[in-house]
Amino acid sequence: MEGNTPTRQDERSAATRASLIDAGRRLFGERGYAAVGTEELVRAAGVTRGALYHQFRDKAALLEAVYETVERELTERIAADVLDAGAADPLAALREGARAFLDACSEPQVERIVLLDAPAVLGWERWREIGMGHAMGIVLATLQAGIDAGAIREQPVEPLAHLLVGAMDEMAMWVARAPDRATAREQAMGTIEGLLSALAP
Repeated sequence: MEGNTPTRQDERSAATRASLIDAGRRLFGERGYAAVGTEELVRAAGVTRGALYHQFRDKAALLEAVYETVERELTERIAADVLDAGAADPLAALREGARAFLDACSEPQVERIVLLDAPAVLGWERWREIGMGHAMGIVLATLQAGIDAGAIREQPVEPLAHLLVGAMDEMAMWVARAPDRATAREQAMGTIEGLLSALAP
């Protein structure tokens, strides 16, 4: 191999990993982690059981990779939605982001993987660590822009970002488990808007 140029074996390995993640995402999203066996996963991905265990130590490790993929795409999608909405200021951008996040979490695949299976299988700490890793950057940057513009009261940004990201995760999980999700989502959005309004000078 010359420099960092990937070899044919590297490319095959990456393709195998991608196939397993795609299969896991579809099957976990449709029926849930507990209802999907490894035999079904390898058949859906078109690979061998050995290939699965070469890429991932177990089924839980595959779920973690699936969850990271969904979280990354979710963050990119929310950022694009906020941009498309043309929010007038950082607080408006945070409101649009919160609305886009709650909308996305109402989708069956996102709800099942992000809100139900990932915290149960990976444990709360790892679930939160991955979620924070993807959402934190955009929330930190938006809050800092708001403080710089005078739209948000001067205060330490990092604890505030953790508060907001944690609150959004909890709200999404609460909505997902509510008997009347439409009402719960409306109430959750109202609570988040009240929290954000309190940040203004």
